[in-house]
Amino acid sequence: MNADESQFKSLDYYLSLKYPITFYPESEGYTVIIKDLPGCMSVGETLSEAMENIEEARELWIETACECGDEIPLPAADV
Repeated sequence: MNADESQFKSLDYYLSLKYPITFYPESEGYTVIIKDLPGCMSVGETLSEAMENIEEARELWIETACECGDEIPLPAADV
C-alpha cells in the first residue's frame, strides 16, 4: 500500500490492527514497546499493567498521528 492509499483508511481501521508488542523485564517491572510505531512505549509494575498501558499508548499514538495527518505504519508481517 502506498502513502496515498493509507490516507484513505479510517481511524477505526488503524485502531483495529494488531501490532506486535515486545516486552522487557526490568528490575522493577516491565518496559513494553511497539517497534512499528516509533516512540510508542510504556512501562508497568506487572506484565498485566504494562500490557494495559501499551494498549492505551498505542491508541493515543494512532489517534495523534491521524489528527496530525502523519503516516501510520502497518504492523510488520510475521517473519
